[in-house]
Amino acid sequence: MTNDLRVGVIGVGMMGADHAHRIVDRVSGATLVAVSDPDTARASTLAGQFNGVRLIADPLDLIADEGVDAVIIASPGFVHEEQLLACIEHGKHALCEKPLTMDTESSLRVVEAEATSGRPLIQVGFMRRFDPEYAAMKALLDSRSLGRTLVVHNIHRNKTVPDSFRSEMIVRDSLVHEVDVCRWLFGEEVASIQVLAPTPTGLAGEGVLDPQIALFTMAGGGIVTNEVFVNCQIGYEVRCEAVAERGNATIGLGQGVFVRRDNHYGGAIPDDFRDRFGRAYDLEVQAWADASRRGEVVGPTSWDGYAATAVCTAGMESLLSGKAVPVELANRPDPGCRA
Repeated sequence: MTNDLRVGVIGVGMMGADHAHRIVDRVSGATLVAVSDPDTARASTLAGQFNGVRLIADPLDLIADEGVDAVIIASPGFVHEEQLLACIEHGKHALCEKPLTMDTESSLRVVEAEATSGRPLIQVGFMRRFDPEYAAMKALLDSRSLGRTLVVHNIHRNKTVPDSFRSEMIVRDSLVHEVDVCRWLFGEEVASIQVLAPTPTGLAGEGVLDPQIALFTMAGGGIVTNEVFVNCQIGYEVRCEAVAERGNATIGLGQGVFVRRDNHYGGAIPDDFRDRFGRAYDLEVQAWADASRRGEVVGPTSWDGYAATAVCTAGMESLLSGKAVPVELANRPDPGCRA
């Protein structure tokens, strides 16, 4: 493909609208041509901000449209399977925001359909792989200059979330990022997960277990600790420390300039994920657009999405029991998906 990639966006809430502006303002080689959302008024308002962008009411019609080359899926997770299967049917590259789907079985159906098609088409929106700090940590660990990676510690804190953000969503929608990060950093699968819930903050919704502590045992024996706290009240904090045989590395210690003055020190803490990972999203979508024009997938694959869903499904079971739950994965189909 020598011309710009003609992109349609499905779901124009906060994330989808952000991606629409990203395509128009900050991504080269791609053009926004259509949007779709059940809230047609909101979609129409967004489309009206750009020249030549069409509103297509039915997302399946957008996917099938001959004027659309590739699709960004930012719709709710429960419709992802149908939309991804349509993308596979029509041979359209897709960047799908997490989760791939809402459960392990439907995620596996997507993986198998893509493999049967014989073409890799799906990239999952685990943007941390594109964050410069995470990418530098991955390169350092892969170099083995610090020896084998033994332990990883993750902290994932949001300032606040709506009361509708329930306990299981902390696992499925927040912890899922740590799942993907650790599979990527270690280069292996999560073998088991245990989710523990301390006394919850009084600032969470009624009955919500927040914060949560999750423990991963990796297939090679490494251990991961994760704190996810979605009502921490401070700001959006994401940190990661990797402990290896001959040293350790930490990212996410601060935003902007770190100042020491008048017996105080510190830096800025962003309000939300768009501030912390804005550059990562830009790099992610640019890489997706470039790869789609070449007919390739360069980021997290449908298999990565399936594996993350499987870990989170086991995590939600552990949240109820407090016990470690093994993660069981199907045999990886071939061809179609790669690590």
